[in-house]
Amino acid sequence: MSEDRFSEEKGQLLVRLVRSTIGSRLNADVSEIKPTAADLDAPEFQEHRATFVTLHKNGELRGCIGSLSAVEPLAESVRHNAVNAAFRDPRFKPLSREELDRVDIEVSILTEPRPLDYSDATDLISKLRAGVDGVILRKGPHSATFLPQVWNQLPTPGEFLSHLCRKAGLPGDEWKRAHLDISTYQVEYFEEK
Repeated sequence: MSEDRFSEEKGQLLVRLVRSTIGSRLNADVSEIKPTAADLDAPEFQEHRATFVTLHKNGELRGCIGSLSAVEPLAESVRHNAVNAAFRDPRFKPLSREELDRVDIEVSILTEPRPLDYSDATDLISKLRAGVDGVILRKGPHSATFLPQVWNQLPTPGEFLSHLCRKAGLPGDEWKRAHLDISTYQVEYFEEK
């Protein structure tokens, strides 16, 4: 699996794929933006890659769903996550046709997650790279992830980890008290232009 960087042009093609996939589900005319089969025939779109699709409306999160494992070709992963982010994110009601034009789209392509070895809370904080690492946190049946872009809202490692623990259904200070399974990954992300 290649993890070479995508060009901005290819990233924008994925963003268009998200908008056209959601638009098709809402019976909107997407003929002008829909990528062609030939566009998506490029080898990099056939590689198995993990992806996330994030929707924002008026600068606020409106949906975000993805996969942490590379289980299907990139273009298919983006299509599935587009539908899930727009219509199946349990935090939000399904996206309406009226909202579609007001939604900003972001596509993230993930590297393979790698376990992070650390000895204690201080060591964990020292090993996380703010703005670079996405983090997966697991403890028993509890798990959650934050994409690297979340560092923009939660810039300190302690704040980042506390919110991630709460997202996983754990106490906010669990990362200080217990040894958690932590993995990190990086992303290339493309915002709609």
